[in-house]
Amino acid sequence: MNNNETTRRSFLFGTGGLALTALAGCTTTPRETVETRPGVDPYYAEVYGPKPDEQFPLPAIPYQKIDPQFYRQMVENPTGERPGTIVVDTANHFLYLTYENNQAMRYGVGLGRAGFEWAGRGVIQYKRQWPRWTPPDEMIARQPELAPYSSANGGMAPGLMNPLGARALYIFKDGRDTIYRLHGSPEWWTIGKSVSSGCVRLMNQDIVDLYNRVPDGTPIVVTSLAPPSQVMAGAPAPQIVAGLPGTY
Repeated sequence: MNNNETTRRSFLFGTGGLALTALAGCTTTPRETVETRPGVDPYYAEVYGPKPDEQFPLPAIPYQKIDPQFYRQMVENPTGERPGTIVVDTANHFLYLTYENNQAMRYGVGLGRAGFEWAGRGVIQYKRQWPRWTPPDEMIARQPELAPYSSANGGMAPGLMNPLGARALYIFKDGRDTIYRLHGSPEWWTIGKSVSSGCVRLMNQDIVDLYNRVPDGTPIVVTSLAPPSQVMAGAPAPQIVAGLPGTY
């Protein structure tokens, strides 16, 4: 393995790059059938392989069924933000973590449906491993079936089916909770699409990687960058996937 391959591998697995010390959850959406894509880089069999040492062991992700542009990968930084910043690009369904030397780690994300997105600047106030999910009162008012998971009832216990997945990063602005999260999801087929009402979801293996790269207080920008043709030729237009309405 040459030096370039070693560096690339260390970035993918979260061991290289910046010395970083170190919206609520989406609901279930219908599973889509995605054409299998052969000939994928074998590194991704490890990147998206099973994680048996987790509190709730994560199954492997069938990465060959996902558009490769949404795989975790180092790219040139298109954001203009200083190193150590998270940037969610709502135009192209990417999340960037910026590094020195005009580099960024890019992840594919699923985003909220039109009318429910949050945008602006904030910080990752804190992070949680295998968090509990507590839908806001206004969500429960719209969906009374969620009442068993209210704050008064202690929320939903963590686990593979919890809407926040394996990790959650909590976005605050001006010291106040925005109610939106970066979080994991087992629904790999929704990455690159608009699937819910405000959350930013990553594949569970990717949110674990991001969690390990950033400390509390990391700045975050949620914005729309250049059209896909200017960021990456051939990137797909946003696509709505039906889900339960009115969720975060």
